[in-house]
Amino acid sequence: MAIPITVFPNRTLEVVSSRTLAPAPASLPRARFHAKPSLPSRIAVIGNYLPRQCGIATFTTDLCDAITEEYGTARLLALPVNDTQEGYDYPARVRWSLSQDDLTSYQDAAEFLNFNNIDMVCLQHEYGIFGGPAGSHILHLLRRLKMPLVTTLHTVLREPDPNQFRVMEEIIELSDRLIVMSQLSSQFLQEIFSVPDGKIDMVPHGVPDLPFLDPNFYKDRFGVEGKAVLLTFGLLSPNKGIENVIRALPQILSRHKNVVYIVAGATHPHVLRREGEKYRASLQALAKDVGVGSQVLFFNRFTSPEEMAEFIGAADIYITPYRHEAQVVSGTLAYALGAGKAIISTPYWHAVELLDGGRGALVPFQNPEAIAHRTVELLDTPAIRHAMRKRAYLFAREMIWKRVAEGYMESFSRVRNDRMVGPRVQFSARAAVKALDRLPELQLGHVNALTDDTGILQHAIFTIPNRGEGYTTDDNARALIFTVMLERLSLGSPVQDDQGKACSPVVDLSARYLSFLEHAFNPAKGRVRNFLGYDRRWNEAEGSEDCHGRALWALGTVLGQSGNHGLRCAAGRLFESSLPAVVEFYSPRACAYALLGIQQYLNAFPADRDAQKVRSVLGRRLLEMYESVCRPDWKWFENILAYGNARLPQALLLAGAAGSDDRMLSAGLESLEWLTETQRCENHGHFVPIGSQGFYRQGGEKARFDQQPIEAAGSVSACLQAYRLTGDSRWRNEAWSAFNWFLGGNDLQLPLYDSVTGGCRDGLHPDRANENQGAESTLSFLMALLDMRSLQESEQKDLP
Repeated sequence: MAIPITVFPNRTLEVVSSRTLAPAPASLPRARFHAKPSLPSRIAVIGNYLPRQCGIATFTTDLCDAITEEYGTARLLALPVNDTQEGYDYPARVRWSLSQDDLTSYQDAAEFLNFNNIDMVCLQHEYGIFGGPAGSHILHLLRRLKMPLVTTLHTVLREPDPNQFRVMEEIIELSDRLIVMSQLSSQFLQEIFSVPDGKIDMVPHGVPDLPFLDPNFYKDRFGVEGKAVLLTFGLLSPNKGIENVIRALPQILSRHKNVVYIVAGATHPHVLRREGEKYRASLQALAKDVGVGSQVLFFNRFTSPEEMAEFIGAADIYITPYRHEAQVVSGTLAYALGAGKAIISTPYWHAVELLDGGRGALVPFQNPEAIAHRTVELLDTPAIRHAMRKRAYLFAREMIWKRVAEGYMESFSRVRNDRMVGPRVQFSARAAVKALDRLPELQLGHVNALTDDTGILQHAIFTIPNRGEGYTTDDNARALIFTVMLERLSLGSPVQDDQGKACSPVVDLSARYLSFLEHAFNPAKGRVRNFLGYDRRWNEAEGSEDCHGRALWALGTVLGQSGNHGLRCAAGRLFESSLPAVVEFYSPRACAYALLGIQQYLNAFPADRDAQKVRSVLGRRLLEMYESVCRPDWKWFENILAYGNARLPQALLLAGAAGSDDRMLSAGLESLEWLTETQRCENHGHFVPIGSQGFYRQGGEKARFDQQPIEAAGSVSACLQAYRLTGDSRWRNEAWSAFNWFLGGNDLQLPLYDSVTGGCRDGLHPDRANENQGAESTLSFLMALLDMRSLQESEQKDLP
């Protein structure tokens, strides 16, 4: 049976077998979403770690070292499992350790990983290293994770007991991908656990990149110069079958008197605690009984990687005489293969695969005579032995740790790309109760936290204002629109000032944001500036067309909706100064934002002919953009769906309704209908806004992430505008669908709205929500909430 060889030409993983590494699941939509290859920047590896003495600890340490060597030191942290109360003296890479039998430590570790924004967790799974029945404690960690999980399965059982089956089944379900080190492991996963072939990656056990040396180079290191050295190394336990090699030695020595047998390695710590050195003592006694006591050399210590390379290097023949077939991975066998050793092994599962093609010799289990015969044959015929060595060494070049690290990173990258195409809902999100189709209570706590004497700060670090990023006119315009909407809905309750006079905290906030817009206006340019540093210095002489259009929208909203005389007067003067510039705008969003503001203004001052003319110019311009680009399969205003999309059809609907222009109304409804169809999940029907990582270009692929709150808020407003104009309940349902996106009705079933702070998270990544709660996101949610409140109030008024 030939094992598929994992090769990595040009740093790209390819498994040479009947399939590629990870074909996309057939049930997922193809070519509609854009998935840009990416590597995780913060990886946590869960598994035993040196100096704990076990094979998993050595593997995990070597894997972490290899990934760090290839991809940088800042990428990795390790979480090992302690099997003693004292723990171990771990290196700096170990940030957290689990207590094997303490369930709380697994739950706390999950919180630690989530809190530290880990991009990817890689679990090294072996039944015996985690607490609980069949190692079930690890499930309490995995269920709580908010990031992708890739699991390396060091053991896949052919006949698991009920507890082992249950634990493995849930680990498989919770994992994005599974890495195995043998073809038989993959076969067991598919046949016993019904795992799709496309979820499994075959990446071989890593080996050091050792030179192909003459064994005599290292023999003096162990005092065996001039000897033919047989070697078995690794942690000692009774299932290793070393007694069968010792029983074979008399027959071997009868033909080759210069043979010595080195048994290198400490007794397995668990065996040592349970039985002491009983097994080692029995081997020593056996060697003495059969007359080979001086030819069997025991090195009772846990070997360092450097000494391990010297032991392997000194061996003429490496022997793994294991007693049972049910071993799908052997790290010591892989290391011997990687060093180009002549190998004799019993036919346990991993050996059958690795030694196929003449890369080693297989002998029956529990058969000292067969071991002796093969050993003598290899010692008698150096040409056969050296040919075997060469085949083994060349085969193992694709098993060196550098290649394995690339294989792991390719698997991690595939997970991230798969999530871009087909988002995966984490267990914790599936289990959480969703509050869909219900309007949460309005909270101003986070808006107040982001607002200072100057205005609203644009960004936050989690929920803390990020002063270093300063302010923008964009966000202060949004904040002004929101507070005026709040005032109109009478949700900002008046309070008493120090003199006992009624005042409104909402009006106070509006005044602050309007003051910012007044300060942003540059009379010399007739345009507003956008970016203001925390030191109150402007970063440019004028902002973008979009920024100016949004400012005009906010000013028009004050004039159209606010009942505060002072705000209206200040906004009126600034509106008049800002209006002329928009006639020259050709950005579709700038035109749309300006139209929204002009129409708000005209609702209060319908006879202003100058404003009417500008509305007509911008409305016609936006309509012409649409009609010049629109095709049967692309009903949009430009050849890309980018950001703030729904505001474009919303503006056409407003302008068309005000001017009784059927072409505008028709284009507005047609483009909004196409947009809502484009932003609907094909499988589940929920709202999926265009992602900001590439957007959606005509004829190209649609970016699914990162999803931004501004898109959901715009869709809510536009669909409600269509509902008011047409009375078609479908648009009401579309508005609710977009609003539910904030509440967890999204790809990841995660709420973006934070009911504790009243803020909104900054978007949806392929694997999690962005936990920062900046101004744009928070105001987008709050504006959408007020739009839905307005709908609710109007419907209540219509009730008999």
